[in-house]
Amino acid sequence: MAELDTHTWGAREIAQAVSAGRMTAVESIRRHLEIIAALNPALNALVAVDAERSLREAERVDARVAAGNVLPLAGVPLIVKDNIWAEGWPITQGSRLFSDFIAPCDAKAVALARAAGAVVVGIGACSELACKGVTNTPLHGITHHPLDRALTPGGSSGGNAAALAVGMAPVALGTDAGGSSRRPPAHCGVVGFKPGQDVVPYGPGFAEPFWGVSVIAPMGRTVDDCALLFSVLTGVQADTPRPLRLAYNPTFGIRSAIDDDVALAIETAVDTLRSAGWALDPVDVVWPEGVSEEVLMPLQHAGLAMLYGDRWTQHPEMFDPDIGAQIKRGLALTGTDVVRALDQSYRLRSALDPLFEDFDLVIGLTTPCTAWPHDRLGPETIGGVPAAPRDHAALTPRFNHAQLPALSLPCGTARNGLPVGMQIVGQRGSDATVLAAARQAETILSHPAT
Repeated sequence: MAELDTHTWGAREIAQAVSAGRMTAVESIRRHLEIIAALNPALNALVAVDAERSLREAERVDARVAAGNVLPLAGVPLIVKDNIWAEGWPITQGSRLFSDFIAPCDAKAVALARAAGAVVVGIGACSELACKGVTNTPLHGITHHPLDRALTPGGSSGGNAAALAVGMAPVALGTDAGGSSRRPPAHCGVVGFKPGQDVVPYGPGFAEPFWGVSVIAPMGRTVDDCALLFSVLTGVQADTPRPLRLAYNPTFGIRSAIDDDVALAIETAVDTLRSAGWALDPVDVVWPEGVSEEVLMPLQHAGLAMLYGDRWTQHPEMFDPDIGAQIKRGLALTGTDVVRALDQSYRLRSALDPLFEDFDLVIGLTTPCTAWPHDRLGPETIGGVPAAPRDHAALTPRFNHAQLPALSLPCGTARNGLPVGMQIVGQRGSDATVLAAARQAETILSHPAT
């Protein structure tokens, strides 16, 4: 096994090697556990690791392979975000409220991955209740960026993204209610795919504060990793590449400042795609009047208040103060505030229908900035102007409310050497097309013509 550098292998490569008998699932999992043991203490990307449990599960996978079972994820290490149930594992949502909770069963997505031969090797850190754009919690502490420990990988799926970036596993399961499994991959240089609403089974598990827009999201080191995991969860395969009508707007028509080197990174990537034959037409993206993050966020705050308001009122010290502030805002909302947010969310579902009459996909940035210091909610400035705490998240949430598939793909680096992410968005039902286009774009950007 020493000669097999499996931490650079993709999920498909590992599964094929295990299925063909070139290595065992136990060997695959043991090697990745060694990587976890070496790197996780400095990153705090995984908040639970149980080597014995993972190796026992790998032994069962080897027995199934020996019995002739066809397992598309045979021996593939899988990370599960700390708000998705994985039977027998401590799943805490990064919260002291759930510090002793052991998941009684698998979420359907975890069960499907395990049935296909995947082995859970750890639980990825997330911000408390998956409701914050920085992964640090009173329960588990700070998760660090894989390239600079002074920075955050973002949130809420920051642990998954950091772990993938350093090779602890090729695939992970995250959740995404506003960009939680796209922005951290963009910051860490990996891939995050938000499927269309309800395409991947959700639950059983914890009550969801942001119901109706949150999804289970495959994450991976490459697009193929995500596509393979997605196919196991849904039965949907990435489309065969075909000529596509492609639109381009770096901010998707959203009023957002952008760091100049981030803008340069995506413009360079778009030029590379055009040089490879992609026709990317600049477009204006029109959104409903009055839509904004400020109008939509009451849905999250109200959901948190409904689920945890009583406990926060009685024991505010149990909560991350940033989450407590959201609960407090939720408790102060009026019915009109919530209905206004619901109305805007509903209007977003059809907002891009006219665009998709003319185009198959629209491409822009995942985030307007790179990673920032982990001791604050967001960067102090974006595009040279003071930034509000949620300005780093401006470019992802609307696609959750619109219920559209959206994928973040690495597309270069900023001047500080940190990754920048390109976001590829499709119309409802086009998950396979988004994955196919992203796979092709990944190949072009990885090997640009000279």
